[in-house]
Amino acid sequence: MSKNSPERDGPAIEARGLVKVYGGNRALDGIDLTVQRGQVFGLLGPNGAGKTTAVRVLATLTRPDRGTARVLGHDVIRARDAIRARVAVTGQFAALDADLTGYENLSVLGRLHGLSRAAVRRRADDLLTAFDLTGAAARPVGGYSGGMRRRLDIAASLIVTPDLLFLDEPTTGLDPRGRGRVWELVRRIAAAGTTVLLTTQYLDEADQLAGRIAVIDRGRVVAEGTSAQLKSRVGSGTLHVRLLDGAARPRARQVLADTLDGTVRLAADPLALSVPLTAPTDATDVARRIGHAMIRLADARVPVAEVTLGHPSLDEAFLALTAHKTAPTTEQAGRRAAGSALGHTDGSVRGRTTGREVAPATADEEDNA
Repeated sequence: MSKNSPERDGPAIEARGLVKVYGGNRALDGIDLTVQRGQVFGLLGPNGAGKTTAVRVLATLTRPDRGTARVLGHDVIRARDAIRARVAVTGQFAALDADLTGYENLSVLGRLHGLSRAAVRRRADDLLTAFDLTGAAARPVGGYSGGMRRRLDIAASLIVTPDLLFLDEPTTGLDPRGRGRVWELVRRIAAAGTTVLLTTQYLDEADQLAGRIAVIDRGRVVAEGTSAQLKSRVGSGTLHVRLLDGAARPRARQVLADTLDGTVRLAADPLALSVPLTAPTDATDVARRIGHAMIRLADARVPVAEVTLGHPSLDEAFLALTAHKTAPTTEQAGRRAAGSALGHTDGSVRGRTTGREVAPATADEEDNA
């Protein structure tokens, strides 16, 4: 491998036009993604948006119907083994043996990856310490809390340090404390040099962890950028005005509507009103617009007690970008189809495991399709 080869220097993930169809429904509908090495990249979207399907395609657990993708420089169809040797996948539900202890789970996986017994002992001890599980190492995993199982599952995915870690909704079902501990682990993993692709439906999680975020909805990427860039797409924030005299609120409403070209909202408090600054602008322009509005309020003899600017949140950006009526999702339909094919009516997909790789029973048969 040359020093400048794509396997070493190109993006960790480069996907173009990925399409995945389940029973006529498009779980992925032409997704483009580029994830640079060393990033924590967030895939943010509502339930069934296509996040898990995207992970399965990129992790070589299912084939795309159209489009191309390269992971760590390797094609996801032609070089699956090369990719699988360098990535790890942790899903929404911990893939652990409940009858084995925490240490035994790590030991079995280490041996499956070809580590010597001595190397397994060292690595398992290091991971149990790093993930604050030493005290539970000798206990069967079936007795672990949800947060402990999730931490052990992530630890297991690191038994051999991957170049790329797929974390598919790793904090689903955890309480706030458990989520916070997983967040800290993700930060440590990224700081050690592993690229992380994180899928989540939690806005604060993407905001806290991801350096770059793609918002995915109905199988398509509808926006991409940093958290700040996505927030800016819904405007520059909301101007909140508190008056000294409630009788002046009608005048204040008219002045703000004329000056800021926005829809003025009247709060239940008769002294309060607000207006979104809908046009994305820079800080200097925002200050100019607010200053002009204050002058106009003074000219109209509106007594103002307080003015504050609330910055846009990722929640607002997310709702604006994914606003639509709820309907049966294509990804959920795909899961049901895959589950039915394996005899599961709950929509789950279960199959054999090899090391940390979890694939449906039909995954390898796709080679012969």
